[in-house]
This record gives sequence, C-alpha cells and structure tokens, in this order.
Amino acid sequence: MADRMSNIQPEKLFSYKGCNLSSIHTIERLDQMENYDVRDSDVFVVTYPKSGTIWMQNIMKYIYMEGDLQTGECNASYFEVPWLEIAHKEINTDDRPSPRLFVTHLPYQLIPKALKNKKTKVIYVYRNPKDVAVSFYHFHKFANYLETPENFGAFLQTFLNGQVDYGSWFDHIKSWYNHRYEFNILFQSYEEMIKDLRMAVLKFINFLGRSLDNKSIDIIVERATFKNMKTDPKSNYESAGFPYFDNSVAGFMRKGIVGDWKHHFTVAENEMFDRIFQEKMKDFPLKYIWEIGD
Repeated sequence: MADRMSNIQPEKLFSYKGCNLSSIHTIERLDQMENYDVRDSDVFVVTYPKSGTIWMQNIMKYIYMEGDLQTGECNASYFEVPWLEIAHKEINTDDRPSPRLFVTHLPYQLIPKALKNKKTKVIYVYRNPKDVAVSFYHFHKFANYLETPENFGAFLQTFLNGQVDYGSWFDHIKSWYNHRYEFNILFQSYEEMIKDLRMAVLKFINFLGRSLDNKSIDIIVERATFKNMKTDPKSNYESAGFPYFDNSVAGFMRKGIVGDWKHHFTVAENEMFDRIFQEKMKDFPLKYIWEIGD
C-alpha cells in the first residue's frame, strides 16, 4: 500500500455496491471480500469509522497474545489485528495461522458471505453518532486521502447524508443489528467501555472463550487506557510513518472522550441532529450514551 499511496491527493468518494468508499480502497480487494475464505476460528471486530477501532485492535492483540504479557514484547496492533478490506504489501493479512484477528468497517452488504452462519466470533462496537461525527471531522484533516472539510457545520451535513467513507452511520448500525441472528455476534457500547473498561474486557474474554488470570486482565486493562495507548508506538498509528496521514495534525488518538460533540455542535445543529436521529432510529433497541452521566 505504501507504493500505491506515495503521492497522495484527496479524491472524491466512489460508490461500490451502494456504499461510498475512499481512495484508500482498491476494487480488487473489495471484489475479494464476497467470497473471502472465512475460518471458524477467525475473530472479526466490526466498527463504523471513529468508533474505537484502534482501541479494539490493542485489546484484541493482548487477549490473544502468546507468551508473557508482562514483557509487552509484541508487534504493532495493526500487524496483529489488520484491516480486512484494505490490502497491505507489508502485512500478511490472509495467510496467517489461526486464530486470525481482523478489524473491519465494512457494512453488512459487503461482508464475506462465509461469515454468515459460521462459528466465527464477531464483536460490533458502536459509539454515539454525535461524537463519531466530531471525530470523523478531525480525521478528515489528518487523513491525506480524504478531503479537508470547510468547517464542522458543512461536514456534519455531509455525515448525515452518508457522503463519507463507508457511507451512512445509520445504515451501518441498523443493517448489522437487523441481521444479527446470522452471526455469532456481541454488541458493545464504546461509552460503556469508557465507563468500565475492565468489565468490557472481561465480556470480550468470556465471549471469545479465552482463559486469562486476573493479573493478565489487569495488564490488558492498563495497556488499553487512552493515555497509555497514545504514548505506545505499537498502538498509535500516528508514529507509524504511514504516508497517507498528516502527522502534524492530531488524528487517530485525539481525545477519546464521551461528549466532545458539545464543543462543536451549535444549538441549531444539535436540534437538527436530534430530529434526524429520532426519525431514523425510532424504536431501535440499542441505547446510546451522549455524555458520561447519562
């Protein structure tokens, strides 16, 4: 990928089977997804962009780490838990020994057919969409392959219209949830992870059928705090030197808090968002935490 992205210019999104995608994707790799060879032992973490993906890569890496957790000797998270839909020359994504760990932002309609009705474990992490929109806005200024928004208000409208990488947030969460019975899947709130990270890690361990002692769990929780991940070059992409990021701008790990939307939304924008959210998510059972204390 480094060769392909060496002279990066922001490009318009393209539509692939009804989903808007950015130039970081290749048609060749996307075409491979439909008939991708899924193993029962695979583990997939699914998120909409800016919903805790880097966090989950780090947690999953340590849950499955072979050897001594205390030493911290391991590969970078993006090597151990690579992106499914993005081809990497530098990373052996497909031909790894089991269990293979993946992260993906793919919407339901683009996932491998073989993932359905398998024993494969799937964890879907969801985040309140106001904070997603704010984080995505800042990410656009960090990612060289995405157009820099004129301002937050303009980007918010683009986000609500689904004219962003991976398409509509609303469609993403609803389609995955509505087809949940096709998968061996666990849904996890990003905000609940913020409130009680240890409880979330325990939930993941139990769902995945792993066996870790309390000391190991404590180490995972400590290494998965925002403060520690931000300063860990094996967790934070900003230190990886990837050519498609502007490392002069805070991007991947900016704040990691709940409720940052309050510092960006105007009263009118918040009212508009609430109205659209209620229209699109009426009767949707998953609950969203808009600020800690909710």
